[in-house]
Amino acid sequence: MPFEVGRGISDDHYGPCGISHHNKDGLDGIADPRFPWMIDIGGKRMTRKTTMTRYAAGPPAVGVQPGSRRTLWLVIGIVLAFVLGVPVGLGIANAGTSESDRAVAEMQRDEARREVTQITELTAMARKTKETVTPVVEGLAKVAPENGPAAVTATAAQLSEWKKIMEQERQRYEETVSGSTAVNVARNALRNAVNLLNTAVDTYIVAAGVPADRRPAVIDLSARQTALAVSSWSVGAVQLDQLNTDAGNGHQHVYLTDSESTMMDDGVPEGSQG
Repeated sequence: MPFEVGRGISDDHYGPCGISHHNKDGLDGIADPRFPWMIDIGGKRMTRKTTMTRYAAGPPAVGVQPGSRRTLWLVIGIVLAFVLGVPVGLGIANAGTSESDRAVAEMQRDEARREVTQITELTAMARKTKETVTPVVEGLAKVAPENGPAAVTATAAQLSEWKKIMEQERQRYEETVSGSTAVNVARNALRNAVNLLNTAVDTYIVAAGVPADRRPAVIDLSARQTALAVSSWSVGAVQLDQLNTDAGNGHQHVYLTDSESTMMDDGVPEGSQG
């Protein structure tokens, strides 16, 4: 069979010396029948193992090695995470702060609305109380005047009616409503006034049962208790007037007696913002 130089016939064929052979490793070379495990490539005789190692693996690639490439991408990822993460983190922090600020502002607005409601309700209650207790205040001023002897003596029916009125008002102010310090000052002053006026009625009732020689001293005590009640009410009324002005309701004058209204008159019309 004819042979061609530079080309093998089969993987298992070894021709005579000088004849081209295509070996099992897929390499063309000149095979020597005396040494079938060796081939001659380019004038160099090599074993099949050497040939496979040298020609199959090939030279290393020029450029960035795989390990270095992974390190580079890792560094780039860290840098990008830092660069992108800081603004995102700041944005989240700012969003949280803004949300907290909005929540606080909304709470403050709710508290302001609640206070305006309390001021309006307390003013209405004070006006109702003034209207209800005016007969008691005027009656005590006659039977237990602050200065000088009494012109008249209260009847049992009058005392019973006064006691009924004052007990009703005492229970009205017994309820404690939590509010701001300013609102609480006004409410407590009005409450103290009602309690003092109720005590003044009790004291006068006691005076009716003591001996005649001791009665003037007890009646004088009732008169002083009434005066303290009017003064305490005036403190609450002044505070209430200021609260209504600040809340936008205008001036509200709710003094217990005409004399107190005259003395505390600020010259500002009712309901005005002046």
